[in-house]
Amino acid sequence: MRETRCVELLVARNPDPDSSLPYLIRVPLAGGLVFRAKDTWPRTKAIYCHPVGADEWPTEAEIVERVALKSCVRRGAAIDVVADRGREQRSQIVFTRARGREMVFWQSPRTRKQARPDVRLPTARASGIPELEILVDAHERYPYSFSGQQVTTSKRGLPCGDYAVLGGGGTVVAAVERKSLADLVSSVSDGRLRFALTELATLPRAAVVVEERYSSIFKQTYVRPATIADGLAELQVRWPAIPIVFCDTRALAEEWTYRFLAAARSWADDEAVAADRFGGVSALTDAPAAPPPSTAEVRRWARENGIAVPDKGRLRPEVHEAWRAAHRDHS
Repeated sequence: MRETRCVELLVARNPDPDSSLPYLIRVPLAGGLVFRAKDTWPRTKAIYCHPVGADEWPTEAEIVERVALKSCVRRGAAIDVVADRGREQRSQIVFTRARGREMVFWQSPRTRKQARPDVRLPTARASGIPELEILVDAHERYPYSFSGQQVTTSKRGLPCGDYAVLGGGGTVVAAVERKSLADLVSSVSDGRLRFALTELATLPRAAVVVEERYSSIFKQTYVRPATIADGLAELQVRWPAIPIVFCDTRALAEEWTYRFLAAARSWADDEAVAADRFGGVSALTDAPAAPPPSTAEVRRWARENGIAVPDKGRLRPEVHEAWRAAHRDHS
């Protein structure tokens, strides 16, 4: 999310003689973010930075370096900085947690591996989430089970997409629309996919996953392959933020959906914290509220928690209220 068009990054000498961080850097984002830093650019190793208030920038700063910038963009809890010069162009200021506390590192592609000290990278679990809850659209036929992953599923009437995850505030932060090859071809031909992308665009993050490889489009006999290929290209140009991903098999499409939704859930946590830190408009601001649970889901939850409910028919209002209260506490 682009917050401002940048002019230059300023590096000044820290006027505090007792500080172990000899430089101050001022990032032209959110009114000017100021950090104490160990060096003027992450050339050989990631630089530890200490965020300070904007008032710590000296009135008559001793400027050491002015770095003209092509862009300065916040993406979640990181700031991507691109310098307008031939060498040492790209760097990133990362807000992370290490050794039990929040830390900030300024890194470059060369020093990227050093920027996550004492943070264990995820292996099987996507984005390090112990157990991910995925909402499955109630109208989805033969849905993914995610049986090989740490996932729990619940059926809901989703406003768009077939699979979705909720953020900490109980809003839908991401969704995935699943397509078989036949469904993809027909929905591109009759325009249904265009309307589906319009709805998906209302979410902070969304994607379309296809259970087939791209080359299969050109093996169609009842529709001109070029028509489908052109239609997909047009949709990607109109909605570049919603990727259409082709996977070779249904199993790979299920795996990709799991990884995408887990990454989106992790991003939403970072985005919420970053929005509080940087201010400005967050990508989560207009996220829609979670759809209400089905009666069957509330009935199942009530029985699991020792609440007596009938086998059929409506549930008492207090049962629904208990479900809402429990999930508010969980969030």
